[in-house]
Amino acid sequence: MDEAQTPEQIAQHYKAMGDSVWFINAVIAGTLLTNEVTDQKKVAVDRNVRHLEQMVAKDFWTTEDMTEVNAAIVAGKSYLA
Repeated sequence: MDEAQTPEQIAQHYKAMGDSVWFINAVIAGTLLTNEVTDQKKVAVDRNVRHLEQMVAKDFWTTEDMTEVNAAIVAGKSYLA
């Protein structure tokens, strides 16, 4: 069981997940890290996908919608394949 979180902490975690979703989608779309080589982009996307996977597995979530998070995980894994 995960450590209890305050509503403020949960909101902060959810925002951080949103930042990772944005990052993954922007790299895939070609609008972020445009000057980086593919291997560097993949390392960055992998790090963010792993972050989302770890966070979505937490048991402190309440009514947060994980649709975009799960879609970013799938898109990121596809990008990495």
